[in-house]
Amino acid sequence: MHFASPYYLWLLTLLVPMIGYYVWRTLQGGASIQISSVAGVVRAPRTVRYYLRHLPFALRAAAFALLVVALARPQDVEQNVRTNTEGIDIMLAIDVSGSMLARDFKPDRITAAKEVAGSFIADRYGDRIGLVAFAGEAFTQSPLTTDQSTLQTLLARIRSGLIEDGTAIGNGLATAINRLRESDAKSKVIILLTDGVNNQGQIAPMTAAEIAKAQGIRVYTIGVGTEGMAPYPAIDMFGNLTFVNQKVEIDEKVLKAISDMTGGRYFRATDKEKLKAVYDEINQLEKSKIEDGAHLLPRTVPHMGAGRAGTAVHRVPAFEPRTEANTLTERRFRSPGKVLPLPRGGFRRKCRYSTGTASALMQTRRVEYGQKTGYNPQGPH
Repeated sequence: MHFASPYYLWLLTLLVPMIGYYVWRTLQGGASIQISSVAGVVRAPRTVRYYLRHLPFALRAAAFALLVVALARPQDVEQNVRTNTEGIDIMLAIDVSGSMLARDFKPDRITAAKEVAGSFIADRYGDRIGLVAFAGEAFTQSPLTTDQSTLQTLLARIRSGLIEDGTAIGNGLATAINRLRESDAKSKVIILLTDGVNNQGQIAPMTAAEIAKAQGIRVYTIGVGTEGMAPYPAIDMFGNLTFVNQKVEIDEKVLKAISDMTGGRYFRATDKEKLKAVYDEINQLEKSKIEDGAHLLPRTVPHMGAGRAGTAVHRVPAFEPRTEANTLTERRFRSPGKVLPLPRGGFRRKCRYSTGTASALMQTRRVEYGQKTGYNPQGPH
């Protein structure tokens, strides 16, 4: 907010002598009746009027201050921002195999990956982001979109067990590539997150990497899992879910080769904090170019009972009021040699639009009627 006439605010300095004079006059007293002693009335009860004795002056001072502010014409600023964004198209390929339920991350790998990916999505303003989930197979959970709310909802619905178990890194990468194949973005990126070794799928990971390189797509690969042993989910002989410590195996060689071939990077995340740091680093590496141009439009702040301060209020109706002058009634058409009757429901109905709007509507209906009857509205009348 700013003021159109800020120099009027200097009048507020007059409040200082006003308050000073009021305090001085109050301290001076000025009794109407002089008596020898007030000892007898000191203990007299005090009414509400005593406690509100300064209220009239306070209200007068507040009224003066508000009048000065109104003269200064406070204005609210409407900011129209034009954003020119060279966005990046990003596909997130997330492993949802059973091993992603391992508890070396808190609470487990897949939950931690979803939380960190959600924060990454929220930071990518102006970018189109899609989502691919893969295990023994791969499917698109969300195509490229800028609707972050919908994308966050779809991300939250990813869970292990949706598809056949296994780790098909090549299929997951190929599905993400297919979503970026027709993209016109200057920068196309895939972030592939997995915790295992490719053991299923019809497409080899390096074959998918060659396709990504040919399409100009950078692939960042992330291997999640602690070093050494980790508690993996398993089913015991009674059919209950249990966890068994197993060695963490991540095909880092293949993941590094994929990222090197496509111009990306490989990262290893051994806990949730390091995984967040990985996404933050990728966020810094892949920056969108955004140019903002702002145009400020001052708008006077309305005041109660006064419309706009210092500005006359004029409301323009959407249509002119209905009067005899602008109420049109068409009675008949004229044609050479005969008079055509007005069709029912046609122009005999009165029009409640302004004169200009009604004229245009009248001409349109003339043409429609002429097409039905063979009458030429452009002919001689």
